[in-house]
This record gives sequence, C-alpha cells and structure tokens, in this order.
Amino acid sequence: MGMSPGRLFEMMTRLAGILRVLEDAGIRVETGDDFARYRVYRSQQSDRGPIYPMFDVASSYIDRTNGFWICGFNADDELIHTQAVRLLDLSVGSLGDHLNSHRHKYITPDTTPDPDLTFYSGPEALRTIHGKVCYHGDFWLRAGGLGGPRSQGVTSLLSRILLEIMVSAWKPSFVFALVPKQLAAKGAHLRYGYCHCEPGRWLGPDQQVTEEDYLIWMSEKDMVNLVARSPQSNRRDERFPVVRSNKNTSDAETELNARANA
Repeated sequence: MGMSPGRLFEMMTRLAGILRVLEDAGIRVETGDDFARYRVYRSQQSDRGPIYPMFDVASSYIDRTNGFWICGFNADDELIHTQAVRLLDLSVGSLGDHLNSHRHKYITPDTTPDPDLTFYSGPEALRTIHGKVCYHGDFWLRAGGLGGPRSQGVTSLLSRILLEIMVSAWKPSFVFALVPKQLAAKGAHLRYGYCHCEPGRWLGPDQQVTEEDYLIWMSEKDMVNLVARSPQSNRRDERFPVVRSNKNTSDAETELNARANA
C-alpha cells in the first residue's frame, strides 16, 4: 500500500518549503536515479576523490530500484553538492556481516596497506541493524567561505530532502552513514538529522587503525519522529509551513509499521 493522500501532501508541502529556502540560498536541487549520469557529474570534480563503489555503476548494480541521488548546483550551474542513498537487503545477516563482506566498497582508497585484511569494528549497532537498510553516503557540500552554502546552514535541509524521499519510497527499518571522526566530533550527525552516533574504526592487517569512521544511524521509529518534525537549520530567517496531521506520532509509527509488515 502506498502513501496516503494526506501524508503525500504533507511531504510535498515540507519539501516545497525546503526547496524555496535552498533556492533563496542560490542552490538548485536535482534528484535522479540514473547513476551513469551521477558518475558523469562526479567524474568532473577534479578537487574530490573518485566516486565510491557503492554508487558507481562501473562497480555495483544500482538503479531506480535500489538507489537515488541528489545534486545541488549554484547560479553558475556548478556542482556544489552531492549525496546518494542505496537500499540494502540485510534480511539475512547484520550490518556488521555486510561491512565485512563488502568492505572494499566502503574503505577509503589508499588508507590501508591491504584492504583484504582490513575490517570495520566498534559500534554495538553493527550487530542489531538488519532487515531493509539504507546506506546514505557521498555527502559533500562546497565550503565557499562565509558566503558559501555551509555558512548558510543548508546541510540539514539537503539531508532532509533525501531522508524524506527515502522514507516515503522504501520505508526502511534502518538508515546508516559513515562519517570521519573529526566531523562526528563537531556534531555532523545532528546536522544530517541522525540521532545515534557510535565510534568506529577500520583495523588493518596488523590491527593498526587505518581510519576512524563513526557510524551514525536511525531506526524506523527515529525516522518516523524525524519526518513528523518541521525541518530545521541554523538560518534564523527561514520560515517553513506548519503541516498539521490528524494523526499523532504514535499513530504515524503504527501505520508505518503496518505497511512495512504487510
């Protein structure tokens, strides 16, 4: 069963408000599920590393059935923002099992002497995250100084767009992302809309720490609560429409659970 007309209208209203704020900030948003096109966008960025295999059609099978992306462009039509999401079937095994089996698709290139003997460890949630799981990655937003998009507080709004679409399209049991330790220490998970953040690290062949990535994640209940709240960022002049529903958060959670188990 799809989203009810009332809930679809609520989501459209929220997204329309976000898009207006981003437009005022000089950002044009494009969404898509053609990852060949996304690869072209990413390959044109000489100031960034290569696209990660999880979102690269040359390395992974990804299309409209299991992924979509969001890009942002400035007034000069320059790419200033990327993020993407991929749906994973973890009905058998946990997130920890998945990262062990597919670690080559998550390890940052040239960070370890032997990717075959490098594993991710630390977070307790690695054992409990399972089922229909989404991976949120490749999030990048050009800095651009005091007048740039980061200083205008649009990080949370851009992340919110992806999360809203993801929840309505797939109704996942969990969503997760990996963020560098230095960003996690600055509260990156809160800006992205996540409420759980656990320390994690990649251990190389001699048990040396090759990279420290924190695991940020949300459960189905967390996502229900997120989309029930009005979008927020640190811009003081924003105004978002207040969308009221005739159902409270508990009702919304019950409805989403029923759909997920249908």
